[in-house]
Amino acid sequence: MSRLLRASIVFLTLASCGGGNFSAPRELDNACAITQERPQYYRAMKATERRWGIPVHVQMATIHQESKFIGNARTPHRFALGIIPMGRQSSAYGYSQALDGTWEEYQDEQGRRSARRDRIEDATDFMGWYMDQSAQRLGISKADAEAQYLAYHEGRTGYANQSYLGKPWLMEVSAKVRARSEMYAQQLASCGR
Repeated sequence: MSRLLRASIVFLTLASCGGGNFSAPRELDNACAITQERPQYYRAMKATERRWGIPVHVQMATIHQESKFIGNARTPHRFALGIIPMGRQSSAYGYSQALDGTWEEYQDEQGRRSARRDRIEDATDFMGWYMDQSAQRLGISKADAEAQYLAYHEGRTGYANQSYLGKPWLMEVSAKVRARSEMYAQQLASCGR
């Protein structure tokens, strides 16, 4: 085998190992299937539940709504006149769709400068940190997926000012997050998670 061929094979093998698996799990409507297919997701969410007290099913429902469990999810591009790209709708990125500024606040406050939004362990810890603060500052139950989602989406100031009341579409989305959280809780209980 020639030296060039061997080097090419090694290079292609290493290149195929790079990146990450950012695809969504196959059965997004089945919490047991998600945790079975991606056991690292369940370990990360359990660690967040232990550290911050946010139930796994609340985390799962929020991640489903924000990114459909796609690790490198981004908001869509905006276009002027329908064709001229104007950048993304926001800086939201990753499983948790954390904005740049909020993510940096988390990294600074928690001393986690190497945390990444496209790593499930970091994304769930961020969500736990954020929702724990919402519970402390706004009195939202950690198990209330609907209210936690509204505070997560609107920010704590927006939630306190009830900005969501002027957004009927968001009220529908938060009700879906609550329903999904309840569904996931029942499913996780049925499979012993």
